[in-house]
Amino acid sequence: MKTVISTDRLTKTYGAFKAVDAITFEVHEGEIFGFLGANGAGKTTALKMLTGLILPTSGHASVAGYDVRKKPEEVKRRIGYMSQKFSLYEDLSVRENIRLFGGIYGLKMSEIRAKTAALLEKLQLVEEADKLVGSLPLGWKQKLSFSVALLHEPRIVFLDEPTSGVDPLTRRQFWELIYETAAAGVTLMVTTHYMDEAEYCNRVSIMVDGRIEALDTPRAMKTAFGAEDMDEVFRKLARGS
Repeated sequence: MKTVISTDRLTKTYGAFKAVDAITFEVHEGEIFGFLGANGAGKTTALKMLTGLILPTSGHASVAGYDVRKKPEEVKRRIGYMSQKFSLYEDLSVRENIRLFGGIYGLKMSEIRAKTAALLEKLQLVEEADKLVGSLPLGWKQKLSFSVALLHEPRIVFLDEPTSGVDPLTRRQFWELIYETAAAGVTLMVTTHYMDEAEYCNRVSIMVDGRIEALDTPRAMKTAFGAEDMDEVFRKLARGS
C-alpha cells in the first residue's frame, strides 16, 4: 500500500518537556487512521507538526511526499484540516464560508461557484445558504466544516476531535461521511476521545506521555491486551504509564 504519511522519531520539545517523544509510524493511502490519547498525551502537538503548523525539534516526517520541516507550505496545499472548533466563521453565512475557503484554497471563481452549488445541494442546505453559520445546529456545522475541508479535493484530511460535543446519532452520521470519503481513496487521520470510534478505524495508535505505546488494528489490539473493547485497551495502557 502507498504510504502518504511517514514519521521517523518525530520529536517536539519545549525546554526540558517532551510533548512528542520520538514517534515512528506510517499511514497508507485510503486508510482511516485513529490517533488516540488522553489530554496532554501529545497527539495534538503531533498533528500540528504533520500539518505544517509547527516545526519538529528533531526527527523526520513527510506528508503527501513533502518534508514537513523543509516544505510546510507544500504540505498545507495538499491536505484538508478540520479542528474540534469546526474551522468556520460563525458571523458569515453558509455560502460566504464556502466561498471564503474556496478562495483560501486557491480555487478559481468558476470552481467556487460550481462547488458551492453542489455542496449546498449535497448537504441539503440550499434554503439555509444565506443564514449565519452561528445560527445552525451543531451537527450541521460539523458536516459543513468537514465538507469545506474537502473543497479543494485533498488526498489527505486531518480531523482533530471532529465529533467532540455532539450527540451519538450525529457522531454516527459523521462517521458515515468519513467512510464515504475513505472509499473514494482519501486518507483520514482522526483524533478522538471516544474509544468506541476507535472501532471504526482501519488501524489505531495510542499515545501515552508523548510516545506511541500501541499501534495495530482494533481487533488485534483487543486480542493483544485481552480486552473486550478499545476503552479497556486504553485504560490498561494509561494505567501502565
